[in-house]
Amino acid sequence: MTEVWDNITSVQADPSLQVVIGTGLAALLLIAWRPVWRQTRQVVTIAHEGAHGLIALLVGRKLAGIRLHSDTSGVTVSRGKPNGAGMIAVLLAGYPGPALFGLAAAFVLSRGYAVALLWGLLLALLILLLQIRNLFGLWSVVAFGAVVFAVSWWGSEQVQSTFAYLLTWFLLLAAPRAVLELQSSRRHGGGRNSDADQLRRLTGVPAILWVGIFGLITLGCLVLGVLWSDVLPT
Repeated sequence: MTEVWDNITSVQADPSLQVVIGTGLAALLLIAWRPVWRQTRQVVTIAHEGAHGLIALLVGRKLAGIRLHSDTSGVTVSRGKPNGAGMIAVLLAGYPGPALFGLAAAFVLSRGYAVALLWGLLLALLILLLQIRNLFGLWSVVAFGAVVFAVSWWGSEQVQSTFAYLLTWFLLLAAPRAVLELQSSRRHGGGRNSDADQLRRLTGVPAILWVGIFGLITLGCLVLGVLWSDVLPT
């Protein structure tokens, strides 16, 4: 355990540019290849619903539980005032959530703390697990957590760093695609109870503008993440 703690608190060597670019391309493949995306998108849902839950607690609402479904949808239930700034903040957090988590991960990686990032993620998943209220959601979080734990416990420093970069790229790149899927669903008559449509009912601002805000935030996080990764020459 002393060795693990030393690894968590120590700065790891920066990976090569080839590793940074390679993990980015691998993450892009996981998102662009539809058969794989159907499975990996569940990670985005975990981050999406986790963001709802986190903001609900921060604004003083009582978190009643989170459900994750096999179609990669999810729902976070919180108790409190059904309107107002707090509820707006909760609804606004979902789609930007994966991108913001990815940006936070990129910041941690830019400081050299890849192992700390993985163990921090494990702690977050453990806290999230306490709020899951359905069997599939339980399985999803446990399976994802098992992968992160295996890499954190048995992986070499190079493997840990590579996996941390892969996951960070995945969150940054997947978040904009989730926003595009939201608008595609709305355009074809679905998603009428989406976060954007609930925000429209609460604020009177058209749902398409909320979708645009989601898109701008996720793209902004992606740009910052690329800059922090040192992929582009300075």
